[in-house]
Amino acid sequence: MKNGEIITAVAHVASEYLNLEMTMQKGIALIKEAAENKAHIIVFPEAFLPGFPYWNAINSPLQNHELFLKLYENSLSIDSMEIKRLKKVAKENNIIVSMGFNEKVNSSNGTLWNSNILISEKGVILNHHRKIVPTFYEKLTWSNGDGAGLKVKKTQIGNVGMLICGENTNSLAKYSLIAQGEQIHISSYPAKWPTQTNQNGQYDLEATIKMRAGAHAFEGKVFNLVASGFIDKQTYLLLEKYKVKNLTTLRKTPSAISAVFNPSGEIQGNYLSDQEGILYTTINLDDCVKAKQFHDISGGYNRFDIFQLNVDHSRSSSINFVNGDNDE
Repeated sequence: MKNGEIITAVAHVASEYLNLEMTMQKGIALIKEAAENKAHIIVFPEAFLPGFPYWNAINSPLQNHELFLKLYENSLSIDSMEIKRLKKVAKENNIIVSMGFNEKVNSSNGTLWNSNILISEKGVILNHHRKIVPTFYEKLTWSNGDGAGLKVKKTQIGNVGMLICGENTNSLAKYSLIAQGEQIHISSYPAKWPTQTNQNGQYDLEATIKMRAGAHAFEGKVFNLVASGFIDKQTYLLLEKYKVKNLTTLRKTPSAISAVFNPSGEIQGNYLSDQEGILYTTINLDDCVKAKQFHDISGGYNRFDIFQLNVDHSRSSSINFVNGDNDE
């Protein structure tokens, strides 16, 4: 890194909707493209592999069984061949990769988590986070996560933490990362998030992201890399094929943005919204140090004799064997 400058790549892209292999191929191509453009890290949207379950917002749960099955069949486990491929491409291209995915596990044939992994430029999984609580209608697809991923990891570009979508509203979750010396924060979002059948009071992800991401960047004196999804024509066609209703509501819902927020809480450079692409931004962690002079809420600008926070970093499990059963 020249003069402490870090080149970040934020992927504002659509999934090859509900097709794991095609989305993997797209993701790998984007990783290689970012590396060719000298990026040190690339960040993908929430649930990029193989897509966000938009139908939960606009369709009756009684009509979503086939869509859930399709999503489950195209989801992946942390020890899957797809994750191994991502680790390999990260190492081969000397780039850090943050990837959102729908996660399944061997202990269940139907449970999914909204997960994110951080892979180092050496192809090592540094962090594996499951969204603590799915938001609103997301509970129809995803289960509660745990605190195992609420960690800040030291990388070649600085100390990196991550939260998924609505978790960036959770003050305790955000502080738990700031207090671990976070310098670069990763925020992942879907393309849209409908909350109303009409446009009055409809959830505006662009406005929400600017407020949330700017606040975390300013409060923690960190750089906040925001990667949001994109809905393309093929996604709408697939939802139509499955007879998802109220697609007009989804189409009219305000779109999210992808951007990088600096420690002053402002967008650094440009941002992406209505077209796919990779957003490249150059940052310098010296800006975090300078800003800490004003408010360092994990240091000199706090009162730890008054406030205390306990975080459980253990991974939840469906079963614990106590006596060490022997099959022989």
